[in-house]
Amino acid sequence: MSSISAGASTAIPQPLREFLAAPRFATIATLGLDGSPHQAVVWYALDGDMLYLNSRRERKWPRNLERDPRINVAVHDHEELGHWVGLSGSAEVVRTGDAAIEDIQAMARRYGGDPAGFKGQDRITFAVRIDRTYEYWS
Repeated sequence: MSSISAGASTAIPQPLREFLAAPRFATIATLGLDGSPHQAVVWYALDGDMLYLNSRRERKWPRNLERDPRINVAVHDHEELGHWVGLSGSAEVVRTGDAAIEDIQAMARRYGGDPAGFKGQDRITFAVRIDRTYEYWS
């Protein structure tokens, strides 16, 4: 996946990078047109200090990010209750069309899904530039 063009991302600390390397689900929060939060559970890919997200273009959260790039991400540890990693940053569209379909197919392989099921969809890939990381333990 290509790198985001807008500025450098905050370096993700190694322990968080190792945590994010596992195929976990992320809950993202974007801002709706009226300023209200919108959440979605998504697959992601980590490449360097960039987090990549992919979706069907017509869904609400991609439309929100195209209008307002601010995003928060929470990745929960299902093995250790009360542990999660948070990321804050901004997203930028980096791929659409066939390239975005290739991205979702790679994510499907990462999560054990069927990569063939995404052919013909109108997909969009975002790169999230991380401005802040945090880890929470209860």
